[in-house]
Amino acid sequence: MPAQRPTEDQLISWLNKDLNNWGRWGPDDEKGTLNHLSTEKTRSAMALVEDGATVSCARNISYDHAPDTPRPPHYFMVRTGFDHKEGEPIERQVAIDYFGLVFHGHSVTHIDSLAHFFWDGKMYNGFPMSDVSTDQGARRNNVLAAHGGIVTRGVLVDAPYLRGTELVERGDGVGMDDIEKAVTQCGVTVEKGDVLLMRTGQLGHREKTGGVDVWSSGSAGPKPEILPFMHEREIAVMGSDTGNDVAPTGYQKFTNPVHQVGIVGMGLWILDNAWLDDLAEECRSRGRWEFAISINPLRIPNATGSPVNPIAIF
Repeated sequence: MPAQRPTEDQLISWLNKDLNNWGRWGPDDEKGTLNHLSTEKTRSAMALVEDGATVSCARNISYDHAPDTPRPPHYFMVRTGFDHKEGEPIERQVAIDYFGLVFHGHSVTHIDSLAHFFWDGKMYNGFPMSDVSTDQGARRNNVLAAHGGIVTRGVLVDAPYLRGTELVERGDGVGMDDIEKAVTQCGVTVEKGDVLLMRTGQLGHREKTGGVDVWSSGSAGPKPEILPFMHEREIAVMGSDTGNDVAPTGYQKFTNPVHQVGIVGMGLWILDNAWLDDLAEECRSRGRWEFAISINPLRIPNATGSPVNPIAIF
Protein backbone atom coordinates (compact mmCIF):
# COMPACT_ATOMS: atom_id res chain seq x y z
CA MET A 1 0.00 0.00 0.00
CA PRO A 2 1.23 3.54 -0.69
CA ALA A 3 2.69 5.31 2.33
CA GLN A 4 0.74 8.09 3.97
CA ARG A 5 2.06 11.62 3.76
CA PRO A 6 3.99 12.21 7.01
CA THR A 7 2.86 15.01 9.27
CA GLU A 8 5.22 17.75 10.34
CA ASP A 9 5.41 16.21 13.81
CA GLN A 10 6.37 12.87 12.26
CA LEU A 11 9.15 14.52 10.27
CA ILE A 12 10.49 16.13 13.44
CA SER A 13 10.37 12.77 15.22
CA TRP A 14 12.16 11.10 12.30
CA LEU A 15 14.87 13.76 12.35
CA ASN A 16 15.43 13.77 16.09
CA LYS A 17 14.81 10.14 17.00
CA ASP A 18 13.29 7.49 14.73
CA LEU A 19 15.65 7.83 11.74
CA ASN A 20 18.46 9.62 13.54
CA ASN A 21 21.96 8.19 13.07
CA TRP A 22 23.85 10.54 15.41
CA GLY A 23 26.48 8.55 17.28
CA ARG A 24 25.75 5.35 15.35
CA TRP A 25 29.29 5.28 13.93
CA GLY A 26 30.94 7.18 16.77
CA PRO A 27 30.90 10.77 18.06
CA ASP A 28 33.36 12.05 15.45
CA ASP A 29 31.79 10.42 12.39
CA GLU A 30 31.45 12.61 9.29
CA LYS A 31 30.66 9.92 6.71
CA GLY A 32 27.07 9.18 7.69
CA THR A 33 25.42 6.73 5.31
CA LEU A 34 28.68 6.22 3.42
CA ASN A 35 29.47 3.89 6.32
CA HIS A 36 27.11 1.45 4.59
CA LEU A 37 29.70 1.07 1.83
CA SER A 38 32.32 -1.68 2.01
CA THR A 39 34.99 -3.32 -0.10
CA GLU A 40 32.72 -6.34 -0.37
CA LYS A 41 29.93 -4.12 -1.71
CA THR A 42 32.27 -2.59 -4.26
CA ARG A 43 33.43 -6.02 -5.43
CA SER A 44 29.85 -7.24 -5.79
CA ALA A 45 28.99 -4.11 -7.78
CA MET A 46 31.90 -4.76 -10.14
CA ALA A 47 30.50 -8.25 -10.72
CA LEU A 48 27.44 -6.57 -12.32
CA VAL A 49 29.58 -5.26 -15.19
CA GLU A 50 28.93 -7.34 -18.31
CA ASP A 51 30.11 -5.47 -21.40
CA GLY A 52 31.64 -2.34 -19.87
CA ALA A 53 29.18 0.16 -21.41
CA THR A 54 29.16 3.45 -19.52
CA VAL A 55 26.44 6.08 -19.11
CA SER A 56 27.01 9.56 -17.70
CA CYS A 57 24.47 10.74 -15.14
CA ALA A 58 25.54 14.40 -15.25
CA ARG A 59 23.92 17.31 -17.05
CA ASN A 60 26.11 19.49 -19.24
CA ILE A 61 26.98 22.64 -17.31
CA SER A 62 25.38 25.74 -18.80
CA TYR A 63 26.62 29.30 -18.42
CA ASP A 64 23.21 30.78 -19.16
CA HIS A 65 21.21 32.72 -16.61
CA ALA A 66 17.79 31.15 -15.95
CA PRO A 67 15.04 31.36 -13.32
CA ASP A 68 16.44 28.22 -11.66
CA THR A 69 20.04 29.39 -12.15
CA PRO A 70 20.20 32.91 -10.69
CA ARG A 71 23.98 32.67 -10.26
CA PRO A 72 25.17 30.79 -13.35
CA PRO A 73 28.66 29.29 -13.65
CA HIS A 74 31.20 31.61 -15.16
CA TYR A 75 34.03 30.78 -17.51
CA PHE A 76 36.74 32.74 -19.24
CA MET A 77 40.02 32.13 -21.00
CA VAL A 78 43.24 33.15 -19.30
CA ARG A 79 45.33 32.35 -22.35
CA THR A 80 44.21 31.47 -25.87
CA GLY A 81 45.48 30.74 -29.36
CA PHE A 82 45.50 34.50 -30.00
CA ASP A 83 48.01 35.13 -27.20
CA HIS A 84 51.04 33.61 -28.92
CA LYS A 85 53.65 36.21 -29.76
CA GLU A 86 56.10 36.12 -32.62
CA GLY A 87 59.34 34.55 -31.50
CA GLU A 88 57.82 33.05 -28.33
CA PRO A 89 59.25 29.59 -27.48
CA ILE A 90 57.08 26.78 -28.82
CA GLU A 91 56.58 25.35 -25.34
CA ARG A 92 54.65 28.51 -24.38
CA GLN A 93 51.94 27.90 -26.99
CA VAL A 94 49.27 26.98 -24.47
CA ALA A 95 45.61 27.57 -23.65
CA ILE A 96 44.50 28.14 -20.04
CA ASP A 97 40.99 28.68 -18.77
CA TYR A 98 39.17 29.58 -15.56
CA PHE A 99 35.94 28.06 -14.28
CA GLY A 100 33.88 28.88 -11.20
CA LEU A 101 30.37 28.02 -10.08
CA VAL A 102 27.77 27.82 -7.32
CA PHE A 103 26.78 24.18 -7.65
CA HIS A 104 24.03 24.00 -5.02
CA GLY A 105 20.65 24.68 -6.61
CA HIS A 106 18.53 23.16 -9.35
CA SER A 107 20.68 22.97 -12.47
CA VAL A 108 24.19 21.60 -11.75
CA THR A 109 24.71 17.88 -11.07
CA HIS A 110 26.31 17.72 -7.63
CA ILE A 111 26.50 15.80 -4.38
CA ASP A 112 25.72 17.35 -1.00
CA SER A 113 28.02 16.77 1.94
CA LEU A 114 26.63 16.54 5.45
CA ALA A 115 27.46 20.21 6.11
CA HIS A 116 24.85 21.45 3.62
CA PHE A 117 21.85 21.66 5.98
CA PHE A 118 21.28 22.43 9.67
CA TRP A 119 18.42 21.99 12.13
CA ASP A 120 18.07 23.87 15.42
CA GLY A 121 21.65 25.06 15.16
CA LYS A 122 23.10 21.59 14.60
CA MET A 123 24.26 19.55 11.64
CA TYR A 124 24.71 15.79 11.30
CA ASN A 125 26.07 14.03 14.38
CA GLY A 126 25.37 17.02 16.61
CA PHE A 127 28.17 19.26 15.36
CA PRO A 128 27.32 22.98 15.76
CA MET A 129 26.43 24.87 12.60
CA SER A 130 29.12 27.38 13.61
CA ASP A 131 31.59 24.79 12.30
CA VAL A 132 30.62 26.16 8.88
CA SER A 133 31.92 29.71 8.61
CA THR A 134 32.55 32.35 5.96
CA ASP A 135 36.30 32.40 6.41
CA GLN A 136 36.96 28.67 6.77
CA GLY A 137 34.03 26.92 5.13
CA ALA A 138 32.93 23.58 6.62
CA ARG A 139 35.41 22.43 9.25
CA ARG A 140 33.25 19.35 9.92
CA ASN A 141 31.06 17.19 7.67
CA ASN A 142 32.70 18.50 4.49
CA VAL A 143 32.98 16.68 1.18
CA LEU A 144 36.43 15.25 1.94
CA ALA A 145 34.62 12.53 3.90
CA ALA A 146 33.93 11.05 0.44
CA HIS A 147 37.45 11.57 -0.91
CA GLY A 148 37.84 7.87 -1.69
CA GLY A 149 34.92 7.99 -4.10
CA ILE A 150 31.63 6.11 -4.06
CA VAL A 151 31.82 2.90 -6.09
CA THR A 152 28.88 0.62 -5.46
CA ARG A 153 25.65 -0.79 -6.86
CA GLY A 154 23.11 1.60 -8.32
CA VAL A 155 19.40 1.02 -8.91
CA LEU A 156 16.96 3.14 -10.88
CA VAL A 157 13.29 3.75 -10.15
CA ASP A 158 11.94 5.23 -13.40
CA ALA A 159 8.66 6.74 -12.22
CA PRO A 160 7.38 8.06 -15.61
CA TYR A 161 8.04 4.67 -17.23
CA LEU A 162 6.20 2.89 -14.43
CA ARG A 163 3.27 5.33 -14.65
CA GLY A 164 3.13 5.38 -18.45
CA THR A 165 3.67 9.14 -18.56
CA GLU A 166 6.29 11.52 -19.93
CA LEU A 167 7.21 12.93 -16.55
CA VAL A 168 6.19 13.36 -12.94
CA GLU A 169 4.54 16.76 -12.81
CA ARG A 170 5.87 19.59 -10.66
CA GLY A 171 4.32 19.45 -7.21
CA ASP A 172 4.06 15.65 -7.42
CA GLY A 173 6.80 13.25 -6.41
CA VAL A 174 8.26 9.77 -6.38
CA GLY A 175 6.75 7.82 -3.49
CA MET A 176 6.51 4.33 -2.07
CA ASP A 177 3.93 3.32 -4.67
CA ASP A 178 6.51 4.00 -7.41
CA ILE A 179 9.16 2.01 -5.56
CA GLU A 180 6.75 -0.88 -5.08
CA LYS A 181 5.93 -0.85 -8.81
CA ALA A 182 9.66 -0.94 -9.57
CA VAL A 183 9.98 -4.00 -7.35
CA THR A 184 7.06 -5.88 -8.95
CA GLN A 185 7.38 -4.73 -12.57
CA CYS A 186 11.15 -4.35 -12.95
CA GLY A 187 12.48 -6.72 -10.31
CA VAL A 188 14.27 -3.88 -8.52
CA THR A 189 15.71 -4.62 -5.10
CA VAL A 190 17.18 -2.01 -2.78
CA GLU A 191 20.04 -3.18 -0.58
CA LYS A 192 22.56 -1.94 1.95
CA GLY A 193 25.14 0.39 0.42
CA ASP A 194 23.16 1.08 -2.77
CA VAL A 195 22.81 4.34 -4.65
CA LEU A 196 19.05 4.75 -5.13
CA LEU A 197 18.23 6.91 -8.15
CA MET A 198 14.69 8.13 -8.84
CA ARG A 199 13.82 9.58 -12.23
CA THR A 200 10.98 12.10 -12.63
CA GLY A 201 11.80 13.26 -16.18
CA GLN A 202 11.86 16.87 -14.99
CA LEU A 203 15.48 17.67 -15.89
CA GLY A 204 15.10 16.28 -19.40
CA HIS A 205 11.85 18.21 -19.81
CA ARG A 206 13.67 21.36 -18.70
CA GLU A 207 15.97 21.06 -21.71
CA LYS A 208 12.89 21.47 -23.92
CA THR A 209 11.00 24.14 -22.01
CA GLY A 210 13.72 26.10 -20.23
CA GLY A 211 14.25 26.66 -16.54
CA VAL A 212 11.56 27.89 -14.18
CA ASP A 213 11.59 29.33 -10.68
CA VAL A 214 10.91 26.23 -8.60
CA TRP A 215 9.73 28.32 -5.65
CA SER A 216 6.84 29.74 -7.68
CA SER A 217 6.32 27.00 -10.30
CA GLY A 218 7.05 23.99 -8.11
CA SER A 219 9.27 20.96 -8.50
CA ALA A 220 8.96 17.21 -8.61
CA GLY A 221 11.23 15.06 -6.45
CA PRO A 222 11.29 12.22 -3.97
CA LYS A 223 8.52 12.39 -1.39
CA PRO A 224 9.55 12.46 2.28
CA GLU A 225 7.45 9.34 2.84
CA ILE A 226 10.33 7.25 1.42
CA LEU A 227 12.80 8.31 4.14
CA PRO A 228 12.00 5.40 6.51
CA PHE A 229 12.43 2.97 3.60
CA MET A 230 15.88 4.36 2.80
CA HIS A 231 16.84 4.21 6.47
CA GLU A 232 15.63 0.63 6.78
CA ARG A 233 17.44 -0.51 3.62
CA GLU A 234 20.62 1.35 4.66
CA ILE A 235 21.29 2.99 1.33
CA ALA A 236 24.49 5.00 0.93
CA VAL A 237 23.29 7.72 -1.47
CA MET A 238 19.95 8.84 -2.88
CA GLY A 239 19.47 11.01 -5.93
CA SER A 240 17.08 12.19 -8.59
CA ASP A 241 16.88 14.41 -11.66
CA THR A 242 15.58 17.27 -9.48
CA GLY A 243 16.71 19.19 -6.40
CA ASN A 244 15.37 16.20 -4.41
CA ASP A 245 12.46 17.89 -2.69
CA VAL A 246 8.90 18.30 -3.89
CA ALA A 247 7.89 21.96 -4.05
CA PRO A 248 5.76 23.33 -2.63
CA THR A 249 6.37 21.12 0.39
CA GLY A 250 3.08 21.81 2.16
CA TYR A 251 4.92 22.14 5.48
CA GLN A 252 5.44 25.26 7.56
CA LYS A 253 8.70 24.34 9.27
CA PHE A 254 10.33 22.31 6.50
CA THR A 255 11.56 24.06 3.37
CA ASN A 256 13.37 20.89 2.18
CA PRO A 257 12.15 17.93 4.23
CA VAL A 258 14.12 15.24 2.37
CA HIS A 259 17.32 17.23 2.78
CA GLN A 260 16.64 18.33 6.33
CA VAL A 261 15.66 14.91 7.70
CA GLY A 262 17.99 13.01 5.38
CA ILE A 263 21.17 15.04 5.70
CA VAL A 264 20.90 16.33 9.26
CA GLY A 265 19.19 13.37 10.92
CA MET A 266 20.28 10.37 8.87
CA GLY A 267 23.63 11.59 7.54
CA LEU A 268 22.33 10.77 4.07
CA TRP A 269 24.42 11.81 1.05
CA ILE A 270 22.22 13.31 -1.68
CA LEU A 271 22.88 13.57 -5.43
CA ASP A 272 21.01 16.52 -6.92
CA ASN A 273 20.10 17.18 -10.56
CA ALA A 274 21.36 13.88 -11.93
CA TRP A 275 20.85 13.39 -15.67
CA LEU A 276 18.83 10.16 -15.72
CA ASP A 277 17.21 10.13 -19.17
CA ASP A 278 20.14 8.36 -20.84
CA LEU A 279 20.40 5.90 -17.95
CA ALA A 280 16.67 5.16 -18.17
CA GLU A 281 16.96 4.46 -21.89
CA GLU A 282 19.86 2.07 -21.28
CA CYS A 283 17.98 0.28 -18.49
CA ARG A 284 14.87 -0.12 -20.63
CA SER A 285 16.82 -1.45 -23.60
CA ARG A 286 18.50 -4.03 -21.38
CA GLY A 287 15.48 -4.79 -19.20
CA ARG A 288 17.86 -4.33 -16.29
CA TRP A 289 17.62 -1.70 -13.57
CA GLU A 290 20.79 -2.38 -11.57
CA PHE A 291 24.35 -1.42 -12.48
CA ALA A 292 27.69 -0.47 -11.02
CA ILE A 293 28.06 3.25 -10.35
CA SER A 294 31.00 5.51 -9.61
CA ILE A 295 30.55 8.97 -8.03
CA ASN A 296 33.74 10.91 -7.40
CA PRO A 297 33.55 14.30 -5.65
CA LEU A 298 36.40 16.75 -6.16
CA ARG A 299 38.81 16.97 -3.24
CA ILE A 300 37.84 20.51 -2.21
CA PRO A 301 38.81 21.14 1.42
CA ASN A 302 35.98 22.49 3.60
CA ALA A 303 33.39 22.34 0.79
CA THR A 304 29.73 21.54 1.49
CA GLY A 305 29.53 19.37 -1.62
CA SER A 306 30.97 19.03 -5.10
CA PRO A 307 29.97 18.94 -8.75
CA VAL A 308 30.18 15.34 -9.98
CA ASN A 309 29.86 13.26 -13.13
CA PRO A 310 28.37 9.95 -11.92
CA ILE A 311 29.08 7.06 -14.26
CA ALA A 312 26.82 4.00 -14.46
CA ILE A 313 28.57 0.87 -15.79
CA PHE A 314 26.81 -2.11 -17.38
